[in-house]
Amino acid sequence: MPFYSIFAILADKILFDIDAAARIPFSPRGEGGPKGRMRGTPRMPDNDDISKRRPGKTRQARRLRQIETEEEYRLWSDLRDRRLNGYKFARQIPRGPYVVDFLCRDKLLIVEIDGFQHAGSFSDVIRTQWLNTHGYSVLRFWNHEITRERRAVLGTILAALEGKMLKTDDILRFHPAIRPLGEAVE
Repeated sequence: MPFYSIFAILADKILFDIDAAARIPFSPRGEGGPKGRMRGTPRMPDNDDISKRRPGKTRQARRLRQIETEEEYRLWSDLRDRRLNGYKFARQIPRGPYVVDFLCRDKLLIVEIDGFQHAGSFSDVIRTQWLNTHGYSVLRFWNHEITRERRAVLGTILAALEGKMLKTDDILRFHPAIRPLGEAVE
């Protein structure tokens, strides 16, 4: 049977027969039908996975990498290429609706550098809570700490990476990840 005639039969049976189309059941999310998801069909976006790209966030992250501040440049020079005891960091990484300054994926640690505009910022509190509930610990530093006390900053980052900081500390501005009940801390 030629290809065209098979297509014509399918078109008559499925595409133009509204009653037949109504009898095709919807599949649960992610299954794609009775035999599982068919190859080549697009998946529905998973909004729970914060590592999935959101529209415009990759472009924003690339732009932020190009216009980095002096403090970001200085700290990045110490974190890049596994220079801090072999821990791998990435900079300006989209996570959910946010772009974080530095991220150690292995330890789920985010390092943020804040300027004066972040002093008393309620949006930073919401951002930190959102990142914490999605499994990330957040460590924040002021710009002047990077320029004046970089060794202390690197020591604090290392302590967080090695699990020596476990509780929220407002002085060090460390906020650990919020783990679901029953989940063990590494």
